[in-house]
Amino acid sequence: MFRRTYLFLVLVRLWFALSPSYLHPDENFQGPEVIAGEIFGYPVRRTWEFTSDNPIRSVFPLWPVYGLPMLLLRWLWIGNGNDGVVPPIAVFWTLRVLMFIVGFVLEDWAIHELIQSKRQRHLAALLVASSYVTWTFQTHTFSNSIETLVVAWSLVLIERIVASPPQQRGSVLASTVLGIVVVFGVFNRITFPAFLLIPGLRLLPYYLKNPLALTAIVTAGICTTALAITLDTAFYTHHSISWADLLRNPVLTPINNFLYNISPANLAKHGLHPWYQHLLVNLPQLLGPAVFLLFLRPRRSLRLYSALSGIVVLSLSQHQEARFLLPTVPLILSSVRLPRNDKILRAWAVSWVIFNVIFGTLMGIYHQGGIIPAQVFMSKQPDATQAVWWKTYMPPIWLLNGKNEVLRTRDVMGMKGETLLDELAQLATCDTPADRRSMEYLKEKNGTYLVAPLSAAWLDPYLQNKGLDGLRFREVWQYRQHLNLDDLDFGEDGVWNTFSRVIGRRGLGIWRVTKSCPGVKGR
Repeated sequence: MFRRTYLFLVLVRLWFALSPSYLHPDENFQGPEVIAGEIFGYPVRRTWEFTSDNPIRSVFPLWPVYGLPMLLLRWLWIGNGNDGVVPPIAVFWTLRVLMFIVGFVLEDWAIHELIQSKRQRHLAALLVASSYVTWTFQTHTFSNSIETLVVAWSLVLIERIVASPPQQRGSVLASTVLGIVVVFGVFNRITFPAFLLIPGLRLLPYYLKNPLALTAIVTAGICTTALAITLDTAFYTHHSISWADLLRNPVLTPINNFLYNISPANLAKHGLHPWYQHLLVNLPQLLGPAVFLLFLRPRRSLRLYSALSGIVVLSLSQHQEARFLLPTVPLILSSVRLPRNDKILRAWAVSWVIFNVIFGTLMGIYHQGGIIPAQVFMSKQPDATQAVWWKTYMPPIWLLNGKNEVLRTRDVMGMKGETLLDELAQLATCDTPADRRSMEYLKEKNGTYLVAPLSAAWLDPYLQNKGLDGLRFREVWQYRQHLNLDDLDFGEDGVWNTFSRVIGRRGLGIWRVTKSCPGVKGR
């Protein structure tokens, strides 16, 4: 029963990995887009994290996680008789499958290593495998998803080291690997050490008795840090670096990141939250009914202490997003006990299934689900030179397959409707007879497109314009599996009308926008 259920849940995880939902722009802009531009030469958009005077994002963890798979894909692509230009969408799905495989192997393996009891191990494996967080966030290219795996395997290595007799070769090897993993984790996310505060204390007495293992972890840590700083300095320096650059002007991204995030003024740009945001809002959002087991029936373990230390430290920051707590999910789910009463257990199990099915469907299928397919569509429009994205997440332009050399993508997510019309009026091309004939418009040299959710009711009066004056909108594409949860306007529409509009009119549309111009024939 366990094996069949577990295998089914693995297939569910794979199915969600192959769904084009878009959880947050960071899953593209903090990793794949940057490295894809380096390897394949795609025109890309580097965010402020990579372009500021004191860059806060390290490329050291990006190369092994995304760079090596991309290099392997390019090698296989050329080896099969193709040219060196790999379609970006092929890279996108390769990374999704990679995240599924890495999560499936490393996360589940870590649980197997950390839990000795077979019964508890099976329960933990099923809870983690049936969590929508595992289906969605862990199959997307988030630095938080990588952090989850690094935290889990740091705990595995700590357990192995502490369990090893002093002066044993295994402890030296495990210490060396731990030194590399810890530095990798820090350069991936500076929040990583928060999860090792309590588990790391177990290493102190061991290393005091085993100086050889201590030397191994320190040496590995120093060498890995030097390598990371070298890669970052080379990436952010616009000329070939020398030893003088490394000694006088090294790029220390973790320190830059820390200094940026301790400034309240900087955090205010991204949103400020109360100290209890993680505990009372984000954790229940990730765990659902399991949060009651955490408070009522916790199982004391190193995993639980790691999760709690992470929550406490992260709660000290004024900017708190739910995905920051991703490493705590497998740690907590592997540290809870199920209710003993059969009726309560059945009720809890039903609520757990319902919660994860709802959130899995929402986050894994519909959440901004049309953005990736829309970019693939835009990459195939020969006339597209202007694309205005309204009320959506920022689209990843590396998926345009080189089209972004001539296509300007404008992200105007929060722009007022009246201002949007003014922008479109300036960008729209003149309406011609070709614009009114099926597919003839694709032969035009220039074309302006509007990408917006179908739930944007403000546009309705303008979409039906058939007259001679004003803007004209021709719908050329539609994708129904798209929900825009950033377009909730309870103040004006009320709760029921808002949900009716956003859910009932779910979907993403693309319109080719033209305007009436004096002197243009065939008006």
